[in-house]
Amino acid sequence: MTEGPEAQVRQAEPAEPAGEAGARALPRPAPAGLDRTRAAAVRLTGGWPLARIIGAGVLVAALLSLTAIIIGGLALADGGGASALDAAFIGVGVVLFLVVAVFALGLWRSVILPLSRLTADARLVAGGDFGHPVGSPGGPREVRAVGLDVDLMRKRILAELSALRARTDDLQRSNSELEQFAYVASHDLQEPLRKVASFCQLLQSRYAGRLDAKADEYIEHAVDGAKRMQELINDLLAFSRVGRTAQKLEPVSCALLLAQAWANLAAEVRQAHATIEQGELPVVLGEASLLTAAFQNLLSNALKFRGDQPPRVAVSVRRDGRYWLFSFSDNGIGIEAEYADRIFVVFQRLHDRATYPGTGIGLAMVRKIIEYHGGQIWLDAAATSGARFCFTLPVRPQDEDDA
Repeated sequence: MTEGPEAQVRQAEPAEPAGEAGARALPRPAPAGLDRTRAAAVRLTGGWPLARIIGAGVLVAALLSLTAIIIGGLALADGGGASALDAAFIGVGVVLFLVVAVFALGLWRSVILPLSRLTADARLVAGGDFGHPVGSPGGPREVRAVGLDVDLMRKRILAELSALRARTDDLQRSNSELEQFAYVASHDLQEPLRKVASFCQLLQSRYAGRLDAKADEYIEHAVDGAKRMQELINDLLAFSRVGRTAQKLEPVSCALLLAQAWANLAAEVRQAHATIEQGELPVVLGEASLLTAAFQNLLSNALKFRGDQPPRVAVSVRRDGRYWLFSFSDNGIGIEAEYADRIFVVFQRLHDRATYPGTGIGLAMVRKIIEYHGGQIWLDAAATSGARFCFTLPVRPQDEDDA
């Protein structure tokens, strides 16, 4: 269970009802964020809202009208009598004032209010409520056309979201069925395979050397095949169990889990004369058994793919924002950068089974465990000697302020 690469099983998001009712359930961006974005756009363009521009124009026109009326009134007061020019001046001012007032009222009702309604509807849609219809805001033809275009865009987005939810639902169901099949198949295959393996071993123990060399060779192949198939099924069963029964994540010490994983490999460690160096490791939220299995697979890879020198493993960790960044380095034969993705695919092997035995599920299991805990894992292509695997695990909420 130490080598191996995983076919990345995409974790599909839970499907929601298609159509407008489903679209209403979409998470909405925080209004404060929208307001900040909108305010930044206004500052960049230096623009005023249309209502303010029209209001400023009306105010200027009204001031000019009042100025004309005041000047005419002062002229009448100083002259002691009303001349035709002064009377006309005052009349023009009054008429201009009334025209401006009527124009402002009409502009407000026919343009500003429809645009305000259109803006309110558009903001709801931009906030994630794609099920909210953008009705006709009224007003001029251009404003109505903009409202119609916005509603058509909303319906197109809604249709695409519905199709995406349907595909997501199918992907989730497919992944679930595949995992269920892997679990059931590997579990149900255990009993018949156990019988085949035991009878092959019994045949080998009783008749080894009593038949010809070819018979002994055939029996050896049968026993070896049964053992490898049993190991493969056990690994596949363990792989399919990761995340099937989600348990509550509890604080676990990575130092203790690493020590346990190293102890589980005591026989291999003694045989290879391996050593390990580790820095201070954090406490994270996780399932102890799964993280131990991930550490053990990484350590086992370092022991298996060793070079001429005794294996030396270095484990370190540092804080990277809201995550812990782990590094597992070794002095083994290393991995070419071109295989950085392939090594995490299930059953993908870079070496023949005779030289490096294994099922090809180990690294796939590691990736699934790390992603189950909310992290990511990758091969560090910058390593000049040996192999270096890096992965992240989230920082506990109570430790986020300690950075």
